[in-house]
Amino acid sequence: MARNVSSGWGLGFFSLMFLFGVQGWLGWLVWQAPTDSLITLVLAGIAVGLGTGFAEELVFRGWMLDELQRDFTPRTALWSSSIIFAALHFIKPLPEVIRTSPQFLGLVLLGLALVWAKQSTRTLVWSISSLCHHQGRLGLPIGLHGGLVFGYYVVNVGNLVKYSGRVPEWLTGLNGNPLAGGIGLIFLGAIALTMRQRFLQTQTS
Repeated sequence: MARNVSSGWGLGFFSLMFLFGVQGWLGWLVWQAPTDSLITLVLAGIAVGLGTGFAEELVFRGWMLDELQRDFTPRTALWSSSIIFAALHFIKPLPEVIRTSPQFLGLVLLGLALVWAKQSTRTLVWSISSLCHHQGRLGLPIGLHGGLVFGYYVVNVGNLVKYSGRVPEWLTGLNGNPLAGGIGLIFLGAIALTMRQRFLQTQTS
């Protein structure tokens, strides 16, 4: 469990830093000194990342996904859980829903990545009557989710980046959120494909 959380955390955090790094290299943003103590930011970010990752994965990739898999095909359960995960992030006043609506597709991609992350850790186990696949563990998705939240928290709350305005917001992320921009969707798509490939490898092992 701890090993999966750590590897997922590293993947989420360093992938996000790579995304910001690429944008900085392209001149789309400028790095700035933190407005608060870096140690305070990091400690608060760890708490927020772990809390968010644990709580949301327990609900969405734990209870909800397992319930859906009992009643529907694996593909339907995959897409349903990811869409519900994205939709429930929009329980907010209508003006705020409209303002943040570009995040929806990014959240669906994140949901897919987290389901595949869980399924990629499944192993063959013996039941009383047959050999079957364990459904997977939550350590990797908790770490991946938490690492992304941690990285974004430190950058956003610490005001570590300032966008240069050289390219439109729809590319870098509306309202400063990389989930709501073209490059962020490419980034999340790459993570999702990586987790899907990892999952597919368990199919043949």
